[in-house]
Amino acid sequence: MKRHATCLTPRWSRHQPENMDLHVHTLWRYPIKSFGGEQLDAATVDQTGIEGDRSFGLRDVETGLVLTARRQPELLFASAKWRAGSVQITLPDGSVTDRDDDLTNWLGKPVELIEGGSIAGTFENPMDVENEDDWVEWSGPSDSFHDSARNRVSLVSRSTLGDWPAERFRKNIICDGSGEDDLIGSKITIGSVQLTVVKKVARCVMVTRPQPGIDRDLSVLKTLNAERNSELGIGMTIDQTGVVRVGDAVS
Repeated sequence: MKRHATCLTPRWSRHQPENMDLHVHTLWRYPIKSFGGEQLDAATVDQTGIEGDRSFGLRDVETGLVLTARRQPELLFASAKWRAGSVQITLPDGSVTDRDDDLTNWLGKPVELIEGGSIAGTFENPMDVENEDDWVEWSGPSDSFHDSARNRVSLVSRSTLGDWPAERFRKNIICDGSGEDDLIGSKITIGSVQLTVVKKVARCVMVTRPQPGIDRDLSVLKTLNAERNSELGIGMTIDQTGVVRVGDAVS
C-alpha cells in the first residue's frame, strides 16, 4: 500500500503587519515540471492555474513515473518556455529542442515529453531527506502536472522569503508586502482573477536542490521543519479566470 508523500518549504520574516498590503512583484510560469521556468509581465489564469504552468512533464518510459528534481536534480538546469500548447526546451549545454531523443540522450535513459490531460502524473518523494531513501508515490490531477489539485496557483511574499532566493521555491506569484499566511480560507482577488486560498504549501527535498546560481543546501529544509512546520507560501484554487499583472494588488 502506497503512503502519501508530504512535500515539505524558505525563511521568512516573523513580523506580520496589522494591515496586509500585498502587491505582485514577479510572476513565474514553469511549463515543464521541475524544469526552470520563465518570468512574465502578465499571466492568463485558467482553471488549471497560470496558462501553461506545469502543463508538460517528462515521463520515465521504464517506470511510468513523471520525473521531478526530487529524483533527477539535473532537471532544474534545463529550462522551458511555453508556446501556445507546445514548449521550447533549452538544455544545460545551450541546445534547444523538444525531441524525446535529445532528452533521452541528455538524461541517459528513455524519457518522453507528455502533456497534461494525457495521464495523471505519478510522482515520488524521499521521506528520508538526508539519505534520500524511503521513497513514496502519489498521483496528481489529471489535467496538469501540479503536485495537487488544491494548489493551482502558489504565492509567497518577499518578506516571508527573507534572504532566500525566490527561484529556489518555484512559486507562481512573488509579492511585495507580507501577511499571506493569514489568508488561509479566504477568497481573494488579484487583477481580474478570483481565488480561494486553500492551504499553506508543505515543502519537500526540492527546496534543497541546486539550480543555476543556487547551491545545494539541506539547511533550508531543516529550517522550515524547525520553524515553519515544513510550510512556505500559500496554495490557491481558481474561482474566476482572468489575468494577473505585475503590480496588481491582492485584495
